[in-house]
Formats: sequence, structure tokens, C-alpha cells
Amino acid sequence: MANIGIDGLASGLDTTTLINNLISIEGTPQTLLKNKVSAATGFITSMQTLNAQISALATTAATAAKPASLQAYSATSSSTAATVMASATAAAGSLDLVVGATAQAKTAVTAALTAWPDSPAVLTFTSAAGKTVEVTAASSSLDDVVTAVNASGAGVSALKVASGTDAAGAVQYRLQLTSKTTGATGDFAVHRGTAAEVTAGTAPDLLAEPGAAVVKSARDASITLYAGSPAEQVVTSASNTFADLLPGVSVTVTAVSAAADKPITISVSRDTATAGKVASGLVSSLNAVLGAITSGQATTSSTSATGNTTVKGGAYTGQSSVRAAQIALQSAASIPVDGRSPATIGISIGRDGSFAFDADKFQAALAADPAATQSMLSGIAERVAAAATGASDKTTGTLTAVITGQQSVVKDLGVRIADWDLRLVARRATLQTTYNNLEVKLQALQSQSTWLSSQISSLTSSTSGS
Repeated sequence: MANIGIDGLASGLDTTTLINNLISIEGTPQTLLKNKVSAATGFITSMQTLNAQISALATTAATAAKPASLQAYSATSSSTAATVMASATAAAGSLDLVVGATAQAKTAVTAALTAWPDSPAVLTFTSAAGKTVEVTAASSSLDDVVTAVNASGAGVSALKVASGTDAAGAVQYRLQLTSKTTGATGDFAVHRGTAAEVTAGTAPDLLAEPGAAVVKSARDASITLYAGSPAEQVVTSASNTFADLLPGVSVTVTAVSAAADKPITISVSRDTATAGKVASGLVSSLNAVLGAITSGQATTSSTSATGNTTVKGGAYTGQSSVRAAQIALQSAASIPVDGRSPATIGISIGRDGSFAFDADKFQAALAADPAATQSMLSGIAERVAAAATGASDKTTGTLTAVITGQQSVVKDLGVRIADWDLRLVARRATLQTTYNNLEVKLQALQSQSTWLSSQISSLTSSTSGS
């Protein structure tokens, strides 16, 4: 139980303040430990920020190092009736085509009904490939028929659509049936009856009954290449997209185009702007990291009122691991690749250790020799990625190791600070006990002094009376 005292009952001393001051002095080592924790924590935060930047650089460089990183292509169409997309596997060129038809799903409606004419309600769907699916509804209710069709694997969706009233005033509905996929392969037939009845030819064709109709027929999209020439060729697709019409190029049609004498021209060309962004992005990411390191290595000086000058190092001053990462990144991006300087494609290092990117020089090199330019950039990026990974890898990175080491130091300091907390609590209890005992003894002495004084006074009075 903690000792509790009242200040200066006998001595007049402010013992609480006195004890606090003594604890503050004796706790100086703990204060120094806390200052070390604060400094180490700040350093860890700074290193983690730098490590994250270098890790991001590694990712950027790894992307730029891919053999096809500069193989970006743009594609255009001369008409809004067709749009075109090009991937990295595309090749420059052009192609004329005429859109003959767009893809379409089959849509059909039944005659107007108040309820299904058969009980139980059984339908058999036959796909374009000849596959039959028998659907049995829970009742002759049109809602149950719709639910059963939609839950089946027939590849057809059903919808109940209001269709006025019959002669008796009863509300009528049509069942709208739509294939779930476009193209000729989405075609279907539907009969009232079982699959066996369909095979026997005794099941009525639902869409041939009076009042029923096929609203839209299943249809493939089609385009004609080399229209009007002996090489004329029709290409079809179940959807409106023609994948890989050219290597790495897909075309999506949206409308029938004009006559064959005005074909749509699809053009594919190298996207040099995107390729330039890959190279400039690598240089920008590299400079961001190098700039952060340079800033963290800078020293600052300050002058006190007495004229004394103090020089303070940056967060990375004297950090060999950071300096090593800096040198590795600069070397990776500046030394020749296969005997050629990176400056030949517009990447050069300055006197301050940062890099410059000459977009015009890069574009000229790309136009003159795309393969050599790709090889040069891939080589530079591969080395930068390796250097960045070596510093920032989550398990083996040199900067990661420094961070982990400092975190261990902070953890150890935390344990020592906690030990000091216990030590100072015990010391405070000892001081409180000491001063409490002092007050008790002083109070006893004061009581004894008062008693002696009263005794002396009484003796003096008796002597005077005699």
C-alpha cells in the first residue's frame, strides 16, 4: 500500500515537491532512453517512407523491363459503326471492311393468355444445336411458368407482359421469350408438351400458334472484307465483337455500314506517346527516390544567440545502407547496356546525380530502331528493378534490415523504460516513507520540547513565589 503523507506538518517542508524533484533527477537516465526512442522512431518512419518509394520504383522498373513494354499501339476507325481496340501484340497496318449485320438475340411472344392452356404446364425448348430442355411449371399460372423458364437451363429468359383483356374482360398476358445469348447459336424453338411428344411430333409449336410471333430472329454479326474484289470474304461472330480480326486487334460493330464503295477503314499504328510515358515514368520514379535520399542526407546549421553554430545531419546522414542504395540505383541507370550509353535513347545522368529524359531523342531512337530501343530500356529497367529490390525486399532488403534492426532497438528501449518506471515507483515510495517518518519524529521532538518548556516555566514560577 502506498505511503500517504501531509506536507510539512512538523517541518514546514513541501515534501511532495521535494520528492518530485528528486524523482525527476533520478529519472534522468529514463528520460535519455525516451529521447532515444523518439529519435529512433522518427528514423524508422523516415526509412519506411524511403523503402516504400524504392519498392514502388522496383514495380515501375519491372514493368518497363518487360520485352514488350514499348509495344503500345493505337487503333482508329473511320466510322462510328465500328470501334477498334489494339493490344501489345498488334502490328501497324490498316484494313477495310463493310458491316453487313449486327448480332441479335431471338425474341418471341406467345398469343395472349389468361392462364396456361395445359395442366400441368410443360414446355420443351430446343436449342440451335438440337439440345432439348423440358420445363415443368408448378401450376398453370403464368407467373409459375415464367419462374420455371427462368430457373431452367434452356438459355432463355421469360417475361410476362400485359396484353389487354379478352371478350369477358379478363386480363390477358403474353409470355415474352428471349435467348440469353446473341447470334445464330442462341436460336431456339419451343413446344407445348414433353420432349417425348416433341420427338413424336405431337407437341404444338408454341410460336406457330395464332397470335404468337417471332419479334426478332437470332442473328450473327457479319462483316465483309475486301468487298467487291475476288478475295471478298464474309466473317461472322455470335457477338458484335470480332476478336483478333487482325493479330492483337478486335473490332466491335454497332451498326450496319454504308455501301461497299465506302468501306470502314481500321488503322493501327505504334503509340509512341504511350511508349514515351513508359520511359519517362521510369526516370521520374528514379529521380523521386534519388531526390528523397539527397534531401535526407542534407545537413542544416543554426546559430544560437551566443554565436555558437550547430550543424545537424539529415535523417540519412551517415547511413551506409542508404548511400549504397543510392549508388546502386545511379549505376544501374547510367552504365552502358551492351556497350551503348543510355544517353543514346535520351536517358542521361547529371552532375548532381539525378537523371534527365530527352523525349525527342527517345522518340527518334524509337522510330529509327524500335527493337534496339526496347532492348536498351529493358536492360536499364531490369538493372534498376534489381537494385531497388535489393534495397527494399520485404525479407532480404538492405533497408528493410536496417528498419527491422531499429525496431528491435526501440522494443528493447521500451523494456528498459518500463523497468525504470517500476524502479522510480519504488524509489518514490521509499522517499515518501522517509519523509513521513521524519515528520513523525519532528512532531515527537516538538511535543517533547513543548512539554519541557512548560515544565521549565512552572519551575520558574514556583521559585519566584518562594
